[in-house]
Amino acid sequence: MKLQNLNALITGGSQGLGKVIAENFVREGANVVLCARHAPELAATAAELAGKYPGRKILTQTCDVADEAQVKALAEFALRELGSVQALVLNAGVLGPVGAIEAVSLAEWRRAVDINLFGVLLPCRALLPQFKRAGAGKIIILSGGGATSPMPNLSAYAASKAAVVRFMETLALELKEFNVDVNAIAPGAMATRMMDEVIAAGPDKAGKAYFEKNKNWKEKGATPPELGAGLAVYLASAESNGITGRLISAQWDVWKNLHTHRAELAGSDIYCLRRIIPEDRGKKFE
Repeated sequence: MKLQNLNALITGGSQGLGKVIAENFVREGANVVLCARHAPELAATAAELAGKYPGRKILTQTCDVADEAQVKALAEFALRELGSVQALVLNAGVLGPVGAIEAVSLAEWRRAVDINLFGVLLPCRALLPQFKRAGAGKIIILSGGGATSPMPNLSAYAASKAAVVRFMETLALELKEFNVDVNAIAPGAMATRMMDEVIAAGPDKAGKAYFEKNKNWKEKGATPPELGAGLAVYLASAESNGITGRLISAQWDVWKNLHTHRAELAGSDIYCLRRIIPEDRGKKFE
């Protein structure tokens, strides 16, 4: 098993991709603390996993990842119950308001940034002292398409996800001397609650093209969440040690043997957010 005796804290772990990641971690030998905002869903997920994988520690705590006090209490709970945490998986996120920038609720826009960006920052801050003391650790952040391309009518989601990736790259450099690997995953378009929210918003708010894409994915098949969960397991495992500061697509990138390219990655900007200049496209502006 790839994660034997590893202790992990997974945010947004009660449903969707977070639940699939949790199951993959437990199957591979990990003990987990799962958090989400709704206790009944957490309890149901924990009971389901405990029934499938007896002998593992599967613990839960309700938490709003945008609330500093609640996140501090969550980290203290995980450290107290597990003794230590070797992997932090930051999956909690929201789509945010759907619609034109000047028309959407500003309060909802701010709330999306609170959850998607501060919901990554706060758990990292809470567990960084422990990772530094241990001289090892894995931080895995769930990003998405909003990080790499504009998303009209989903401005809060796109902006917050792009910010998360730059935060990941920055944190990876800060933690390199402590042997803590920090990476982000683009899991692909999955048939989750967010897809349902886009479809429910309709073509007028979501934009006709993006609405039709989501409707087509929903009806004809989206990206299996197992792809993103498999990549999360890989990035939490010892096999990926030294791979850090990367945004990796679960669907499109060849990641299962990425450790064989560890030295090439370390000296490059592959899988990073970077500015494109004319020369990169074979042009020269005078």
